[in-house]
Amino acid sequence: MNGPYSPETPRPMSSTSPSTMKMFMGFLAVFIVAQTIGTVLFCLYLHMKMDKMEEVLSLNEDYIFLRKVQKCQTAEGQKSTLLDCEKILKGFQDLQCKDGGASKGQPQFEMQRGHAHHEYPHLMHNNETSVEAEKRQPIAAHLAGQRSNKTVSVLEWKTTMYGPMNNKLISYQEGKLKVKEAGLYYIYSQVSFCTKAATSAPFTLYIYLYLPMEEDRLLLRGLDTHSTSTPFCDLQSIREGGVFKLREGDMIFVNVTDSTRVNYSHGSTYFGIFKL
Repeated sequence: MNGPYSPETPRPMSSTSPSTMKMFMGFLAVFIVAQTIGTVLFCLYLHMKMDKMEEVLSLNEDYIFLRKVQKCQTAEGQKSTLLDCEKILKGFQDLQCKDGGASKGQPQFEMQRGHAHHEYPHLMHNNETSVEAEKRQPIAAHLAGQRSNKTVSVLEWKTTMYGPMNNKLISYQEGKLKVKEAGLYYIYSQVSFCTKAATSAPFTLYIYLYLPMEEDRLLLRGLDTHSTSTPFCDLQSIREGGVFKLREGDMIFVNVTDSTRVNYSHGSTYFGIFKL
């Protein structure tokens, strides 16, 4: 037996229209994009702010450290028990040594005040290596005459307290100066000598370039034809000098016509060379 017919219950209609939903989704997407862009910009701003703060803090720490160094160089600071001046000054010295290699030619920072300049000389700008100091030394030699009781073919010389002698770039052996670096050199010599009435021959001063495999080359020559009527020694002198191009390993020496007449009093007879 068939039951009574009952129509299906109609479905309730949606209260939200499709256009409203599309507007809501579009607004949500714009909001998310704006939020993302805002977050990224905020992070960039915060990062820049933190970098600036770190720089300010670093400068502040450097200022405080320099103030401590300055205070440690005073008598009051050295007596203070709150500051470990030895550690602070050691750290400042290490900092200068590290900075010296990275900034050549730039003046180093100095914090000397009053008597501290004498108490802490290691804080001065003296960070040059021994190699740099050696390169800055002049390539020069100045020698005084060495007395000899016999006639010699090459005059002999000795170093003096007042004369320079760069042993690493100029060497001396058996009356000859040897250069270890090629270049232009000024070579000079003065010889004082004694003239008598019995010796009317001219006295000549020679400067030679020593060439072991061939005849020595004459570089300079000076003559003195002075004669005297007195039987006693009359002192005269000859001086000469010139610029010459020398090769590495070249040797030069001085000779005179009669080495027994040379006067060796202080400052009278000398021989020298320096690189231009």
